[in-house]
Amino acid sequence: MTQNDHLSDIAHIRSLMDRSTRFLSLSGLSGVFAGVVALGGAWVAQQYIYGFTGPAGDALTYSQVSGDENYGSLSLVLLVIAVTVLSMALLGAFWFTWRRSKRTGQGLWDTSARRLMWNLLIPLAAGGLVCLALMYHRLPGLVAPATLVFYGLALLNASKYTLDEIRWLALSELALGVVASFWIGAGLMFWALGFGVLHIVYGGLMWLRHERASLPTANE
Repeated sequence: MTQNDHLSDIAHIRSLMDRSTRFLSLSGLSGVFAGVVALGGAWVAQQYIYGFTGPAGDALTYSQVSGDENYGSLSLVLLVIAVTVLSMALLGAFWFTWRRSKRTGQGLWDTSARRLMWNLLIPLAAGGLVCLALMYHRLPGLVAPATLVFYGLALLNASKYTLDEIRWLALSELALGVVASFWIGAGLMFWALGFGVLHIVYGGLMWLRHERASLPTANE
């Protein structure tokens, strides 16, 4: 057996170990799709926020005076937008990842996928409850930074079970969330950068690095 054969065997063993411990079928296109949806949701949310608060609206409370009766309506609209964006992003993630998992032969709900989801969902659930508390206490201006921080923590927690790019996306989301917490008036802009632009950038990078080369050619 030659040295090249030994190296090939080592590479094969490492590939098998990665497939057993990490979910490698996560599609970069799902990130691109989620980013586009998030940008659309941010634009719609901005229109409603400005329509409710006007140019003199407070950046922290989204109201011109304490106890503004429009706050309940605005909260409901923002919640509907958030649920819609999340649902569309999850559907896109499922579709693109399912399609890639068929090409790679890795199960969509194997042990590595379950580890990934649990480590992602627990911080996300905690962050969702914190954001509901912020809305309840009439502090919607802190919701955008909070979602970025908790999303970054969730991605960082789950990154050891999937592609390496997720760790860098997590750190980028955390950085944006921390900066946004000191710049409340630009919270929605940072939210659009984090959930929109960063998803598109990292999703595109994941597709270029891990998926483009495996696409079937015209001759196949």
